[in-house]
Amino acid sequence: MNTLRPYEQKAQHLFGEVCINKTLVQQAGLGTRSIPAFVSEWIVTRHAPDGVIDAQVREKIRTFLNKHLPTRDQKEQLKAQLQRGEPVALLDQFSVTVDLASNDRRLTIPLLDETRAGIEPTLLETYPLLLQGGVWGVGKLNYQPPPDSRASGRIWMRDFRPMQNATLDLDLYCEQRQQFTLDEWRALLVASMGYNPEAYTTAQQLLLLTRLVPLVQERVNLVELAPKGTGKSYVYLNLSRYARLISGGKVTAAALFYNNRSREAGLLAHYDVIVFDEAQTLAFDNPGEIIGVFKDYLESGSFARGGTQKIEATAGIVLLANIPLDEDKRPVRENWFADLPPFLGETAFIDRLHGIMPGWELPRIQQTSIATGIGFKADYFGDVLHHLRARAGYEQLVQHYSMITGTNDRRDITAILRLATGYCKLLFPHSNVDRAEFVAYCLKPAIRLRQHVRNQLSLLDPEYPHMTIGCHEE
Repeated sequence: MNTLRPYEQKAQHLFGEVCINKTLVQQAGLGTRSIPAFVSEWIVTRHAPDGVIDAQVREKIRTFLNKHLPTRDQKEQLKAQLQRGEPVALLDQFSVTVDLASNDRRLTIPLLDETRAGIEPTLLETYPLLLQGGVWGVGKLNYQPPPDSRASGRIWMRDFRPMQNATLDLDLYCEQRQQFTLDEWRALLVASMGYNPEAYTTAQQLLLLTRLVPLVQERVNLVELAPKGTGKSYVYLNLSRYARLISGGKVTAAALFYNNRSREAGLLAHYDVIVFDEAQTLAFDNPGEIIGVFKDYLESGSFARGGTQKIEATAGIVLLANIPLDEDKRPVRENWFADLPPFLGETAFIDRLHGIMPGWELPRIQQTSIATGIGFKADYFGDVLHHLRARAGYEQLVQHYSMITGTNDRRDITAILRLATGYCKLLFPHSNVDRAEFVAYCLKPAIRLRQHVRNQLSLLDPEYPHMTIGCHEE
């Protein structure tokens, strides 16, 4: 094993079991299993608590995967096992929907392509997150045959054990930050995201961290434009169970906002961030209705549909889209939204975005881009980001240090303060930051993201005058 860098030694000493050597997952032989990093790390930690991967550990992991996380081509074998009366325990992302018409609760088991399984009511009382989009864990299943030829048999989940991370001590996390230099802490965060900090410049590391801002700060709306292969969706797929990624295609108002039939709030009410991947292919089933509600939510943080009362939510919106570049690796067109669906190019929509992230400034993911050292475990780090969203005190610090110049526009000010607060939570969770560091690493990056929005607005609509946003640095 390579010699640990100073920040890695500190992380292991100060944070202990919530850290992991990111190379362990690569060494464990998980194959091509399509599971998030926080699940992979949970499996590896469970079987290699001392951080050593040898042949015996690999065999234990292989046995565990074959038994509890089978491949899709084994699903009929599992169904046959259930039919014979044998119980099955699966590690999967289980979710439950409520059908009021039939007064039924329907369990979805992705590995079995099953959407109509049953679940014990007490499990929903114990684990209500099952009703909010899906929870990774081990479910114990059995099969209930039909009582007669007119009825249907059904798979039932009788027991459930969600993945549990270490107990989160947010105060300790924030306090321990002061033991690291800014460079060390930034490197630790980048490694925890799954990237090798040594493969990126300081500016590029800050861009990578920008992807975390909507996870750590409530109601941040971002669009990242980048060529293919820069890892736009990687963080949202792998780091946090509080992010929901929607990959292109058609989106319904019922799924996103409110289902009038089942009387259930949609995804915005259940996640910290809703991520639209492949936004260039995004379509809505009823664009006229959805765009209006969508813009209202981006502005106010609340939405109403079908005569229901307004629902408050704190979810951020992230749009990820591919953009063509020229030979200098700059956008081919001045209008960065030219290749996106028309409704995403409306200035009324763009103005409600807090920032545009220039993802073309990041290199394509190479083998050397992947983290190979010590970082926070993905499930722990995802929970830290989630709980920092509601932690008080940062807004006052940000307002004290933020002397914005060049604009008095309310949306500009709101966007910059919200983004700067997110950067502050990431880089200075202990709230110990001087003005120079705050301006350089929180305020200026936030201004730059919003400046991209203003530049696009002035290009597309003469009602938006060109302006240069700045700040007082003393």
